[in-house]
Amino acid sequence: MPHDPFREARQKDGILKCPFQGENIPMILRHADVRAAAKNWQTFSSDAPFRVPIPSEEEMRGIRQLPIETNPPEHTEYRRIVEPFFKRAKQPDVIAKVQNLIAELLDSALSSDSIEIVNEFALPIQSRALTHLLNVPESEAEIYTSWGIHVFHTDQSEGTPLEDYLSSALDKAEENPGDDLFSALTRATFQDRPLTREEMMGFANLTFAGGRDTIIHTISSIIHHFGKFPADLEKLRENPKALVLAGEEFFRAFMPLTHIGRVCPIETKVLGITVPPDGRVSLGWAAANFDEDVFDDPKEIRLDRKPNPHVSFGFGTHLCLGAPHARLIVRSLLENLISSVAKVTVVDAKSHTENESSFRRENGFDFLRAKFSPNP
Repeated sequence: MPHDPFREARQKDGILKCPFQGENIPMILRHADVRAAAKNWQTFSSDAPFRVPIPSEEEMRGIRQLPIETNPPEHTEYRRIVEPFFKRAKQPDVIAKVQNLIAELLDSALSSDSIEIVNEFALPIQSRALTHLLNVPESEAEIYTSWGIHVFHTDQSEGTPLEDYLSSALDKAEENPGDDLFSALTRATFQDRPLTREEMMGFANLTFAGGRDTIIHTISSIIHHFGKFPADLEKLRENPKALVLAGEEFFRAFMPLTHIGRVCPIETKVLGITVPPDGRVSLGWAAANFDEDVFDDPKEIRLDRKPNPHVSFGFGTHLCLGAPHARLIVRSLLENLISSVAKVTVVDAKSHTENESSFRRENGFDFLRAKFSPNP
């Protein structure tokens, strides 16, 4: 069953004080309050380099991520620059490529006695699918996979492998431009001027970091769910028209991003808590997805849940650019599972757990070994 550590605080006060890096950040927990705050960018600002993620990332990267760490109207113009690439997930040729790569990896897994899902299945899916979003050769995925799940958390200098790669890719694009994202960034303009190299790096950095562990945790959680609840795999097999609804329910229940930060430019009262000028609040996406006032029996995974107004892709101005890509991956995974897999058996698992002073949340897996039994 999905884990909801915020239930008591959500029902009692609707807010939870969360200490992070010496800052006591109030997390907004109720669905309506989270959506209202997400829309109110004047009060809850994203114009805060490195401070939108919680914990903040000053020590992990030296580049402002674009467009997420900006407000309108700058955010609107920045977003238009990269939107065409994120819409590629709706193109028939890209859809076919993602479906085929998942089928290939699943066929390989079916021929093995068992497979470690996180690093040997989910990570390659995410990395290879990303190449089709960026319109770069799929062979680049070998580099992406070598970085592991968390592109900032390496044994080398913080963020260096990713930033070195992005810098090199932009250099190559300037020398020999093509139809890929990096080339588009070198040609793009903002406020009637070319993008700076720092802006190009900010777009590219977010593209790689923003949808990495989130997709990987989602894939792993879906595989684990079918291993523990095989009847749900059968339900989908019997009713494949429910695939889209099922995907949305998995996004709701297995929201990989617990929360995100916003900065209050002036002193602000948030559900009875005073946030000082330049203080942060947290939008509790995961908590909002389990709000009993919005979702019936939120801890139950209902593959036909409708309506399903989850906030797993955010809300308002900063609605996730990568949502179509994530939906394509999950839909393609489900399609391949119901056509090729009779049964999923969980062999061994170690949950990924966020252990914070104010909450403990299980969120995806650090390790998941499973066996896929083929359809007869």
